[in-house]
Amino acid sequence: MPRPLPPLNALRAFEAAARLGSVSRAAGELHVTHGAVSRHIRTLEEALGAPLFEREGRGLALTAAGLRLRDAAGDAFDVLRGAWSGLRRDGQASALVLGCPGSVLARWAIPRLERLSAELPDLKLHLSAQESGFDAALTGLDAALLLGQAPWPAEWRVHALGPERIGPVLSPRHARYPTLSNAPAAALLDEPLLHTTSRPQAWPRWLASQGLDATRLRPGTGFDHLTYLLEAAAAGLGVAIAPQELVQADLDSGRLVAPWGFTETGGSWALCTSRGQDDARIAALASWLRRELAG
Repeated sequence: MPRPLPPLNALRAFEAAARLGSVSRAAGELHVTHGAVSRHIRTLEEALGAPLFEREGRGLALTAAGLRLRDAAGDAFDVLRGAWSGLRRDGQASALVLGCPGSVLARWAIPRLERLSAELPDLKLHLSAQESGFDAALTGLDAALLLGQAPWPAEWRVHALGPERIGPVLSPRHARYPTLSNAPAAALLDEPLLHTTSRPQAWPRWLASQGLDATRLRPGTGFDHLTYLLEAAAAGLGVAIAPQELVQADLDSGRLVAPWGFTETGGSWALCTSRGQDDARIAALASWLRRELAG
């Protein structure tokens, strides 16, 4: 039986690409890969049985069907944003709605909630896991806590909290742990490396920072989410790469080790809000987050 509505994630990706005139810019706004946006658009085109875009020189142009869907989707998302904002103001007026990637929520934010409540007792938070990235309007959110890198969406006010550091980690249960734990970083070029499909550039950038030829890396098993990646590493299934703060508890317990240390990526931890927002709670939260990341 045909679906009465197109898949929401696919429609969201199409609307961003149509509005911005670029699959790459849409991927940047949604914080997903270029390939993910392209797959969503293909899903819509296959369900519709007609193309939504056509090549025009080096760019893309909307077809007649694409123009109709762009206008309808844009109007629908505008209505949804307005309704959601109104409902949130009515139902959660006292709570600051903070979105963050699921891995940040599970591995960093939740373990610190008790301390946050004790040190900022007047701040009531509603935490929302965002697995598909953040749109430029931060729809449904008062703020977003994330790891990212400039350029940021022009609609955002960005409070930098501290530098992002990433590095390889593995478990003492790994079959080659005795050898790898004492080997130079170049030894990783001979290992199938665990990775996340949402951040394919992590390994190449880290290897390049070590002066190694990133074209020689051997991708191993890929995972959609960092949480699954790190569980695989902890089970001894391979070497993973991750932000230091998200694995610090595992390093402290000895569940994972980081023989090659961590390297700054040029990105940062950031607390992001819409530019038009004026909320005194944001400054207090940003200061607290900076202290936590520095400590």
